[in-house]
Amino acid sequence: MINEIFKLSEKVKNAIENNEPLIALESTIISHGMPYPANRKVANELENIADENGVTPATICLMNGKIHIGLDNNELEILAKSNNVKKVSRRNIGYVLSNKEIGATTVAATMLIANMFKIQIFATGGIGGVHRNVSHHFDISADLIEFSKTPVIVISAGAKAILDLPKTLEILETLGVPVYGYKTDYFPAFYSSKTDLQIERVDKVNQVVNIYEMNRRLGFSNGILIANPIPKEFEIPFQEMEIYIRDAVSIAEKKKITGQALTPFLLKKIVEITKGKSLESNIMLVKNNVILACQIAKELS
Repeated sequence: MINEIFKLSEKVKNAIENNEPLIALESTIISHGMPYPANRKVANELENIADENGVTPATICLMNGKIHIGLDNNELEILAKSNNVKKVSRRNIGYVLSNKEIGATTVAATMLIANMFKIQIFATGGIGGVHRNVSHHFDISADLIEFSKTPVIVISAGAKAILDLPKTLEILETLGVPVYGYKTDYFPAFYSSKTDLQIERVDKVNQVVNIYEMNRRLGFSNGILIANPIPKEFEIPFQEMEIYIRDAVSIAEKKKITGQALTPFLLKKIVEITKGKSLESNIMLVKNNVILACQIAKELS
């Protein structure tokens, strides 16, 4: 089964065999989160950060009927440039594989696949959650459900700021998912380091590891969300960002853009409205998350 469905890069294979630290990286940030060639450049930079920190990066995607764990330069280029990449969550992994389409993994799919190979740490930008005006469309990301049943530590700069953050936190609490702020008492909002939403705080890497290991000893199967604020020098203040987001959401509503197309549309529109400033913030927060993920991976190993 492994040979038929999964393709591991040599680096990832060696790291697993030698019990060396690994971190998972999602691929929707490459295919849907940023424009080319910025996405290609960032993909390389994230992998280089992991390598420099002594951790093997495992970027995950679907290609040619296989689940790829660890990508070579050619595969990264295909993922970054292709216009027909499907967003893949748990529900459509089988469909994309059987049709041999290119699929970029969301947070949910990346968690699921990482856990299959006991990769316990995953760094991303921001998780999905409850969309604004949810009563009109009931758009709630499958990421939240995956957190309730897949034991992976996810490092993110909170949830994507385009979402309804209070409702996203409420759903996570209902599902029994622990959310901790890394060196902060407040949930960050992706581009912004702080909201007024209070969460529990952890200040050290070994605290994260101790909590995770205790949960595993107790037989818990849920993941853990570590909310790692964007460094203040790269943030866009929350109140300023809210104006840009509301403008983008209003445009999306007028164009009747919903479902899987909504998040990529909003992120792209916000880049236009902020004249590229939000893209710079996005890049810096992801790099910051990869650094923290590496520290936790080494402590775990």
